[in-house]
Amino acid sequence: MSEKTTITPLYDRVVVRPLSPEEAGTVSASGIIIPDTVSKEKPEQGIVVAAGPGKYDDGTLVPLTVKEGDRVLFSKYGFDEVKVGGETYCIVAESNILGIIT
Repeated sequence: MSEKTTITPLYDRVVVRPLSPEEAGTVSASGIIIPDTVSKEKPEQGIVVAAGPGKYDDGTLVPLTVKEGDRVLFSKYGFDEVKVGGETYCIVAESNILGIIT
């Protein structure tokens, strides 16, 4: 995100920058584009750029598992897309993050 505009997620929300086609592997090294129909039902992937403090459970703050810089898989339909400073981000509840890619 730019220095002027930031998104601070609340509670158990996470701001994710979706991977570019090259980062996600939908464009081959030689530049051949792999059609969406091949990867249509795959979950989304992205990089966590900001994470909220966590959520409260019976009055106790439970911190998030994910952190800035993690590469994650998240539910294809479980996010809100926002555009800030010309960049597109996804705001995802941690419960819609399927896993951390290591």
